[in-house]
Amino acid sequence: MLLTSYRINKIFWVLILAITANGHLFAQIATLRGSVLSSDKEPLANTNILAFPKNENEKTVFSISNQKGEFELKLKKDEAYLIRVSYLGYEELVFEYQALEDDVKNLIMTPKTNILDEVILEYRTPIEIKEDTITYQTDAFVTGKERKLREVLKKLPGIEVDREGNVTAQGKKVTKVLVEDKTFFTGNSKLAVNNIPADAVDQVQILDNYSEVGFLKGLQDSDEMAMNIKLKEDKKKFAFGDMELGGGIEDRYIVHPNVFYYSPKTNVNFIGDLNNTGVKSFTLSDYLEFNGGFGKLMGDMRGYLALANDNFSQFLLNNDFKANINRFAALNLRQSLSAKTDLNSFVITNASDTQTEVQTLNTYVSENPFDEDRTVTNALDNFFIIGKLTLDYEPSLDADLAANTFAKITHNDNLGTILTQSPQQNNTFTTLSNIDGLDLKQNLEYSKRFSRAQTLSLETTLAHQKNRPNTNWLTDVAFLQELIPLQEDVLFDILQQKETQTTSFDLVLKDYWVLNNFNHVYTTAGTNLVFEEYETHEVQRLTDGSINDFSDNGFGNALDYRFNDTFLGLEYKFLTGIFTVKSGLFYHYYDWRNTQFGSKVNNATNALLPEFSAEAEFNNSEKIRFRYRPRLRFPRSNRLVGNFLLNSFNSVLLGNAFLQNERFHSYSLTYYKFSLFRGLNLNTGLFYNRKTQSIKNTTALDGIEQFVTYTMFNEPENSLTANFNFSKRIGAVKLGLDSRGNYNEFFQLVNGSVSKNISRSLSITGKMETFFEKWPNLELGYTHEPSKYLTNTSTNIFINQEFFANLDYSFFNDFHLKADYRRTDYENEGQNLTNTFDLANASLFYQKEDSPWGFEISATNLLNTQFKRQNSFSDFLISDQTTFIIPRIVMFKISYKL
Repeated sequence: MLLTSYRINKIFWVLILAITANGHLFAQIATLRGSVLSSDKEPLANTNILAFPKNENEKTVFSISNQKGEFELKLKKDEAYLIRVSYLGYEELVFEYQALEDDVKNLIMTPKTNILDEVILEYRTPIEIKEDTITYQTDAFVTGKERKLREVLKKLPGIEVDREGNVTAQGKKVTKVLVEDKTFFTGNSKLAVNNIPADAVDQVQILDNYSEVGFLKGLQDSDEMAMNIKLKEDKKKFAFGDMELGGGIEDRYIVHPNVFYYSPKTNVNFIGDLNNTGVKSFTLSDYLEFNGGFGKLMGDMRGYLALANDNFSQFLLNNDFKANINRFAALNLRQSLSAKTDLNSFVITNASDTQTEVQTLNTYVSENPFDEDRTVTNALDNFFIIGKLTLDYEPSLDADLAANTFAKITHNDNLGTILTQSPQQNNTFTTLSNIDGLDLKQNLEYSKRFSRAQTLSLETTLAHQKNRPNTNWLTDVAFLQELIPLQEDVLFDILQQKETQTTSFDLVLKDYWVLNNFNHVYTTAGTNLVFEEYETHEVQRLTDGSINDFSDNGFGNALDYRFNDTFLGLEYKFLTGIFTVKSGLFYHYYDWRNTQFGSKVNNATNALLPEFSAEAEFNNSEKIRFRYRPRLRFPRSNRLVGNFLLNSFNSVLLGNAFLQNERFHSYSLTYYKFSLFRGLNLNTGLFYNRKTQSIKNTTALDGIEQFVTYTMFNEPENSLTANFNFSKRIGAVKLGLDSRGNYNEFFQLVNGSVSKNISRSLSITGKMETFFEKWPNLELGYTHEPSKYLTNTSTNIFINQEFFANLDYSFFNDFHLKADYRRTDYENEGQNLTNTFDLANASLFYQKEDSPWGFEISATNLLNTQFKRQNSFSDFLISDQTTFIIPRIVMFKISYKL
């Protein structure tokens, strides 16, 4: 395997060097560089320099000057160009230039002396930068062969799109997508980039520090990056879209319609998807975005954890299947009721039938380590419908009101099997589970600017959730005999019923007081109220029809939980030179109580929590930021239950009604640099978390069977994460290096002993991508991922290595070939296990110019790989997972463009 990895590494770097060299061989380049200066010799940043070739077969070349006024044009040697230089407030500079050899030339701009009544533009600048906004004219970058928005974005400098459709601009993730200045569905980038037709797009705008309420920009610390799609003039009152139909061997099919209608007052978007090819239209990350977005949720850690760990989220985690039928529909309607009022609504529904299989080698790290082989299969039938209605009202330029109504209904069924083999136990379980859920939420946001110095914002949310998850375990071998009150029978049939009802109310009032341009004072007051009822009931159904109720032996819970966080905060923000500093102090009064079977436990505490952030902005495209924030986290209701709770086929829990809060400190240091002039993007960060008080699982382990209780733990635990993302464009080639490292030290409490564990992981990816106009374009990359897990008794090392290649080639005017290949080498040194698996996909698309019809032959999992491998760690468990995936699929597709 080491020899194979060495060869892959060697081939990878040889290809990078060869292609980088060829990028200059395909076309001889003469570089014109210099500086753009005002008449008094001051550098002019963000000046547009365009070189129009006299030969119509050549492409226009452009450059944008950097903060020092420097520019660089890579021109085709021996070609004649007309060069235009433009800068706001200055006369346009126009001259002819013959690109004979590398040259240095300073460009002197003259201020305008009069204003013309009318200006006729003969061309549009490919890239325009104004403060926090970058505007791309897409015609300057595309060839006309692009099918979807994602293919357009990949050709824009400074923008990257991953395989799922997440967009990164200037090194920051795009968290909101707009079309014609209006939110597209919920703003999630995936629906936009994978479905909006490429030929409808006229401009792409990147909006940094985006705020939905214009007059709050500069007051709120928004780190949100938005992308606004401007449509072509003939698409602004027009119905457009496409329909894709496909069929393949073994009864594979896909039906994928996208229809969009835009007019000044009415927007209608419909996206549908019916397939059995394993394509999943709605994922956990989509779900989090539809509930407010990851950034907003992370500001409410309790709400984020509740959402990410709820029963519905667990059904969205699977992304690899043996089989999957997906039925998805999304409808978005926006109507301008008046010049001041907008109505926006969407409905998303998804139904899927899924089969999964995961084989896991579990290594239990205890005083006497042992291995367990576990195979889990599931046949899932999932359904959900999500709807949202938003009313936006702007009575004036200084006021904004938004009312949001959100509803979610879910129903999920699962039939599964669990086969477990270990030195202590061999058993097979059949599992039946179903979940019914209802989620209602009403949100109101009001902002008012009373004067330049005084602005007020109010946000309030009322939410109600009800979930009923039921689980049934069936086996013919007794299990958890020391932990659950089983009665002897030929078949052990255990049923668990749960019900959770939660009502919450949040209110936040914030006053922004602007003393002057350099000093702000912010006052915040608010409250968070939570009322929750949590019930569990377990029984054994005997073959003679009788019921063994576990409630007679300490099982069954009925918890009434109340939580209140009332807070008041004062923040001071000031600007001096390149530095923006904000410090704050928040007073919190926490009150939480739980009542169980007539017994009540009351808790209350006060906390003064400081916050601090400092940012140095060297220019619009280079910043460094430091943040510190302490937090308190409170126990969820399932950790407070006073009776036993059956958690799984091998685990019983007992809560602790007297648990206190967790306390941790978060530090972050990030640096960001972006240069269109040099084609450079650098984004790096260091994140440190220290827990000083935590809720720990105390586990009594007997073979694979676990009895878990909870206790407060005051030994500090530390985690450190670092990331480094760098890319540099050299001519038609972009080189990139992405890396991420994690270091975690934590304690495990198993069988009465306390031990400190350490996990370390590193991921480094080097990649290269080409952007040739007439040649095949390649993306090549190599990833090396070593990870180590250290305990008192063992050291476990895993190594993942991956080589990947993507091909994109348009030829003969009407053909478009796309292919991708991934080879993964996996090694588990502790178990002396090695494995190599390959994944490949390919498609050939044909569409005659000016024809609405397109035809495609595609193949997924071309090499018919059966599974993927990965590993994970927990307190005392090291898992080596094999996940089975959908076999090879070959399809023929027909598309029609409206």
